[in-house]
Amino acid sequence: MITVCLLRRHLTAYLTCQQPYLTVDMRAKASDIKITQYLNKNAGDAESTLNVLNVLEELLSSGTDRRIHYMISQGGSESLLNALVKNGSRFIPNYTILLPILYLVAKVGHKDCGIGKKAEEAGAILLILNLLKNNIQHARRAEACLLVIQVFATSVSTAKLIASNQGLDIIYNLIPNYTTKNLQTIKASINAFAALLSSVDNISSAVSKGYVSGLLLLYEEWHSKDTKHSAIDILQALLNCFHKIVRSAVGRDTFVSQGGIRLLYHTTQTCSLNICQGLLVESSVQLMRWCLPKTPLPLRSDQSVYCFPLPRRHHLLDVVASDDTSGEIAGDKMEKDYQEAQSKDYDDDLETDLKKLCLRPPLDRPKDLLPQYSRLCPELSHDFLEQLELSSQGRSPSSSSSDDETEKCNNLSLHSFRRGEKSAVFSKTENGTSAASLFKAKDFYSHTGILNSSAEVGTKARETRKEAKSGLTNDQQNNKSEGNGKSYNSTMIDSLIDIHGVDIPYHEPRTYHAAATKTKSVPGFTTLAFPDFWGQVPSPENEPMAPRKLNIQRQKVLEDIQRFLKTDTINKVVFDLEDDSLQFPPDKPDSLRFFSSFECGNLRKAIQVRRYEYDLILNADANCSQHTQWFYFEVSNMVPDVPYRFNIINCEKSNSQFNYGMQPVLYSVQDALNGKPQWLRTGTEICYFRNYFCPVRGSQKTTFYTLTFTITFKYKEDVCYLAYHYPYTYSALRAHLNLLHRSVASSKVFFRQQIICPTLSGNSCPVVTITACPPSKCDKDLHQLGKRPCIVLTSRVHPGESNASWVMKGTLEFLCSNDPIAQALRETFVFKIIPMLNPDGVINGMNRCDLSREDLNRQWCKPDPILCPTIYHTKGFLYYLNSIGRAPLVFCDYHGHSRKKNVFLYGCSVKETLWQSGSTVENAGLKEDPGYRTIAKALDRIAPAFSFNSCNYMVEKSRSATARIVVWKELGVLRSYTMESTYNGFDQGIYKGLQINTRELEEMGMKFCHSLLSLTIDTKALYGKSLINHMNLGQNILDHKSHNSFEDDEPPCVEEIEYSTESPGLKGDDLELDINRCMANIDAEGSTKRQMSGEIGGYYQTFTTVKSPTPSPDNAGVH
Repeated sequence: MITVCLLRRHLTAYLTCQQPYLTVDMRAKASDIKITQYLNKNAGDAESTLNVLNVLEELLSSGTDRRIHYMISQGGSESLLNALVKNGSRFIPNYTILLPILYLVAKVGHKDCGIGKKAEEAGAILLILNLLKNNIQHARRAEACLLVIQVFATSVSTAKLIASNQGLDIIYNLIPNYTTKNLQTIKASINAFAALLSSVDNISSAVSKGYVSGLLLLYEEWHSKDTKHSAIDILQALLNCFHKIVRSAVGRDTFVSQGGIRLLYHTTQTCSLNICQGLLVESSVQLMRWCLPKTPLPLRSDQSVYCFPLPRRHHLLDVVASDDTSGEIAGDKMEKDYQEAQSKDYDDDLETDLKKLCLRPPLDRPKDLLPQYSRLCPELSHDFLEQLELSSQGRSPSSSSSDDETEKCNNLSLHSFRRGEKSAVFSKTENGTSAASLFKAKDFYSHTGILNSSAEVGTKARETRKEAKSGLTNDQQNNKSEGNGKSYNSTMIDSLIDIHGVDIPYHEPRTYHAAATKTKSVPGFTTLAFPDFWGQVPSPENEPMAPRKLNIQRQKVLEDIQRFLKTDTINKVVFDLEDDSLQFPPDKPDSLRFFSSFECGNLRKAIQVRRYEYDLILNADANCSQHTQWFYFEVSNMVPDVPYRFNIINCEKSNSQFNYGMQPVLYSVQDALNGKPQWLRTGTEICYFRNYFCPVRGSQKTTFYTLTFTITFKYKEDVCYLAYHYPYTYSALRAHLNLLHRSVASSKVFFRQQIICPTLSGNSCPVVTITACPPSKCDKDLHQLGKRPCIVLTSRVHPGESNASWVMKGTLEFLCSNDPIAQALRETFVFKIIPMLNPDGVINGMNRCDLSREDLNRQWCKPDPILCPTIYHTKGFLYYLNSIGRAPLVFCDYHGHSRKKNVFLYGCSVKETLWQSGSTVENAGLKEDPGYRTIAKALDRIAPAFSFNSCNYMVEKSRSATARIVVWKELGVLRSYTMESTYNGFDQGIYKGLQINTRELEEMGMKFCHSLLSLTIDTKALYGKSLINHMNLGQNILDHKSHNSFEDDEPPCVEEIEYSTESPGLKGDDLELDINRCMANIDAEGSTKRQMSGEIGGYYQTFTTVKSPTPSPDNAGVH
């Protein structure tokens, strides 16, 4: 007989002589082939066969998976199956040989995706079932058969074949009631049963035979009796069965109807906090999340409450208004397209067509339309000197007459606004009472009307055309609306300002009120939100990112599951945009009051779930049924020092920075009256996860995400505002521009505000020109003015990205300042700034689109002049600049990014795009100016919020119609950027671990201006030591280096945001570990036989214990 050592030596010597060029691993692979061939030839020789099996097991265990895969490719699986059939078909099988064969079949088959079909062809399916039947009383043999069945059942067709031959029934009846014996075999039985449930037909069969209720009873018994936590693997295996069962609708319905959710909920409540039981809880929670019935949002329609009649599309609007289905189908298509774009591999999205990257497309309009934009270049006009003269006299030039509505604000006599000068602040009244006692926070709840604009002035957008037809000029309309005397509201506002005072740079409440009265909204807002009217200052203290409480999502999900199980929830609607009676509800001590009918506001419905818990539903973008993320609403009537839970239940994005330390922002009117008008980060127990709510109509498979957070209010009768991020309204922009205009020194700074075009609803879209006035009127200085390069900056194309407006605010204020760097920039460049490309979206509290339902940053290729006027005319203006030889030196579009930290740039590069995509296009001869990186490098050095390594210069197909790529491609602007600012905070530099504030956002706008100095001809002269000192940069900031992070998303959340039918506690290598454990014990077969001989009776008793439900008659004779 050949011993193991001789066999190995013989094979190694043979391979070395015949194939000396083989590596050790290759020889081992070849050894596997020789051994399997030898195994087939010597099947009748028991000792030789056993030795061969031992060598094969040793070779496969000591090598990597490559050995197994190589063996499979050379027919190793078939050889093992043939050996199994030969040895297992004998009248009295020799289990000394059969057991190693079974383990090897399981080990190799686990890596062979075609093992099921191969087993069917070899006739091993019925054989393994017969072996299992014959060895029910022998635990180790039964376990080996069950492992093989588990491997075979990875093929759906094989699983069906096994079930059709009573395999499902045989294995189900092997699962006993609670016992402490043969746990590994019981676990193998349950896992094999779960493997058979890969077929929907098998799940239906299991349901019809009552096996679901039986498994639930088993889980309950095992869980209650396993006090020593020795059967965690059994419980986890049973949970795996449930995960398989609920994959089908019939299985899920049966699981729920049989009390599966209730059982798992109660068992999770009794679990301790040890790691092993934690896995059970997580698996149970995932299972319950999957099984919760999909619940439509409690709305009349998915369509937005705000509906605006679109020009040239009245027939489409009629369809939307009469039947929500069409709008929702379109919304579903947009959502599907968005999800497909998100799921695309990044490299697949890169543009690799060199022609598309390099060729400049033709103009999208006739050239003779471009001269109309000459009015937007007043610095080049023939009457420029005359305009300067008028500006120096404090009179508005005729070129800005199109913006008549700014005149009212410009001519207001405001005693409280002086840059750098405090207005009167009275801490005490004449009789010594506290100023705060005259005005209380509750006085500014929306229904009081103190901050209402007049009915005549607070107009709806759809009334714009009627006003135009009335024949009144804007000034006449303003005079008409002002009336003959002060209103009650105006008197109250004057008293409020006089008592509490205002000291907020570039903000004045009266100016804001005047600007807001001309803002046109779809619903016709007449109420001003107090934070927008009163203003805000940044928090003086840095606000760190919120720590995430351990297992907080699990806790919140379990609270949501409790809703499904109990009937003691309140479920009372306390606010609804579609119900006028709930707009200003009467005071009720047992519920909060909500309001959102103001500029930028977004809250559609509020439902009181429990005493201190509310579900909140956001309003979709106007004329649309999706894009819900931005929220901004008022809340009052709170009880102090009590935690309130808020759940925003119709969020759409698949992840959020709320999972990574971000908090919403809160503004307290009481704090503002006390001298602290601040938006503060707030909220605890914050998490973001998929829920069970689905659209009212449309796909039931699509469910939303929940953002949940808890807030404890400080004051009893306070009025607070909650928002996704620091709000910045359109009216705030208009007021800010007017205050800036009045603050600049007209002899040094040329500041001109004009209107590029009206929006769909009749609001004006401002464009601002900023540059230095020529030092003299001589031709040389005027000629230098005309030669200054243009810098074009835009912002807020997406209305929910309010952080972009704060960055733009910082840019505008810096460029209008007396800072020597600002002066140098004005003398070098002409700045053309469009600070809000989507006024209608901002005004109406939208997140992504404008009133035309379009994402305006995907319309730049060929914008519609009627439906997308701001993009159409902005692009036309850029065309005009290019046509007169003044194409922008820099174009930058300010944005906000919801999935990354820090601030960074997206640019465009042909070479980097081709290199990243792995394109085979020869680009060695391509010449590309590397100057597109200049600004990013400068920002990385001077801006602590900026991350150079998060910058990206790829040209993506899915973004081919964005401003960045279109301006780069069609106008040839090398430095065409999108600047993205985080909503959350920073993970680098001196701000690491802090959430971003308006202070850092405005600072970033200033730092972007600083970076432009790197583009000047005499960089060293302008960017010298003297200016560096004015930048107020310390050594730490100058040495700042950004972190190395190129990923778009954060690392995986510590808790599963999504839910699925996969059991989180079941690892992919569990089966392999069980197989290796059995094979490691194979040498102890002799002792195991002696030990098992005394256990046969006990094991038989274990497996035949009666349980509910009773096995079907088909299986009565299994034992």
